[in-house]
Amino acid sequence: MPGAHFDDSSANLGMHVSCVPRKRKRPIVDAANETRFGGPLRIAVLQHASWEKPGSFARLLTERGATLFPVRVDEGEQPPPVSDVDGILAMGGPMSVNDPLPWLPAEMDYIRTAVDSGIPYFGVCLGAQLLAAALGAEVKPAAAHYGMHTADLQRGSFDDPLFGGLPRALPVFQWHGENFACPTGGTSLAGSPGCPHEAIRVGTTAYGLQFHLEVDPDLLAAWLEVPACTTELMERCGPGSPQQITDELREAAVRMGRYARRILNGWVNLVAARVNRE
Repeated sequence: MPGAHFDDSSANLGMHVSCVPRKRKRPIVDAANETRFGGPLRIAVLQHASWEKPGSFARLLTERGATLFPVRVDEGEQPPPVSDVDGILAMGGPMSVNDPLPWLPAEMDYIRTAVDSGIPYFGVCLGAQLLAAALGAEVKPAAAHYGMHTADLQRGSFDDPLFGGLPRALPVFQWHGENFACPTGGTSLAGSPGCPHEAIRVGTTAYGLQFHLEVDPDLLAAWLEVPACTTELMERCGPGSPQQITDELREAAVRMGRYARRILNGWVNLVAARVNRE
């Protein structure tokens, strides 16, 4: 992925992560209020399909000095122990959390352990549904959203460190047919017609977003080269939908990119703050 130190070929993630030294230099807070460290933040990236990459998130994270460790969970790769990472980014995928796939229960156990341990978590689409399901909330079919839609920020977002101060109506890219309930003790941050929980927070550092802020025009083009993706889209939205959503995203890309930077940087600040307390 251009501009991002992201290697899909990492085979032995646990070994790579364990080789990253724990010792940190004292943090520096720069003029943009972004905490940086002499040593890299270690972010495990849970992937569930070859095309479901972190997109613009990879670039934003490496700009902040993070090292990304991708794990193809759907192919049987094992994530590192939660004690060996500073944060977890979980991407989307074509499956449902309700599918009888052998690796899903173990991944949800991993996510539950991470959240219980206070490891910051950021889930996108399936990654958000995995967070909800791991914590006992229901995931079920909902209004299918493809292309640009509006997520309406809810009261719980107003003082949130990621969403506070953003426009109440947030234009975001969507690609989903299911939605999650908010886990017990969680906070709903955004919703939309047919999808009451577009974004949630659990505790102070675990987030789930139903929408795809990481998708830029280049990543969408890669998705549309996957026959299964194009077929799904056209079955849901009609034969002209690939060009339609491409045009929609191109028009909204700059503005959505600003929101992606603001939201993800807020989460990275939480990751860095936790590392500083250790």
